[in-house]
Amino acid sequence: MVPRSAPDGAGVPGTDTTTLPDATELAELRRVAELVAGEAAAHLRTLPAPRETGAVGTKSTPTDVVTESDRALERLVRDRLAELRPGEPVFGEEAAGDAGAARWVVDPIDGTVNYLYGLPWYAVSVAAVQDGVSLAGAVVEPASGRVWSAAAGAGATCDGVPLRVTTETDLAQSLVACGFSYDARRRERQAAMMAALLPKVRDLRRTGSAALDLCGIAAGQLDAYVEHGINWWDWAAAALVAREAGAVVRVRPAPGRPRTDGDELGEDVTIAAAPGVAAAFEELLREAGAADV
Repeated sequence: MVPRSAPDGAGVPGTDTTTLPDATELAELRRVAELVAGEAAAHLRTLPAPRETGAVGTKSTPTDVVTESDRALERLVRDRLAELRPGEPVFGEEAAGDAGAARWVVDPIDGTVNYLYGLPWYAVSVAAVQDGVSLAGAVVEPASGRVWSAAAGAGATCDGVPLRVTTETDLAQSLVACGFSYDARRRERQAAMMAALLPKVRDLRRTGSAALDLCGIAAGQLDAYVEHGINWWDWAAAALVAREAGAVVRVRPAPGRPRTDGDELGEDVTIAAAPGVAAAFEELLREAGAADV
């Protein structure tokens, strides 16, 4: 263990000092995340479509769906992590766990509604964490096979190719991604915020997968992203990918941990942006009423 970058309140390494694993251990955690997420994605491609089998339920609202595939993939990931990293606790979307003790955070399918409808924008996300901070992680897109990954201080890649955010400096020319809550009343507030943003940016995109939106920031496919209410499993791997590619990132903290980067844009907001537009984007969000979403 050596002193490295510490958490900054965004759940990814920041600027203070703390003790994190050395580069060898971080590389191993990244390898395991890539391996297990890749195996889960491959397994998902063998499963029957949930709309054909009817193996679909709901969670927080009637629009918040869960499929048997979600549960099957999380079981696979947990089993494989138990084999490869015995004794390390897992926190996942479907089977939960002890968030405070978690060493791994898992989202078996981020973008389940897309998966349910046969749209290709969904992903498997596996992250190694320490005290709520992401150390390494992988996001695998089953439909394309693309593997996005990162480790703290070691950069981010897609299929082994280094990633870097855009050099855009004009917010009016920026492509912005967003997402919406499953709660109808909150959606209405989010829609009002996005309506205020739309005339002042190039355009908006809504893919339905927070993990892929954050990876899109890392790849320079998007200039900025904002969403209120996403969970730890949604961003644990992908926010690290974005930050290691050079993005300015602030995310909703891990469960039970306070926000330390300010909540003037909403205590559960997640934001990622290229450095050249980050400050202007946050100011625009303030003007658009992000704090009231």
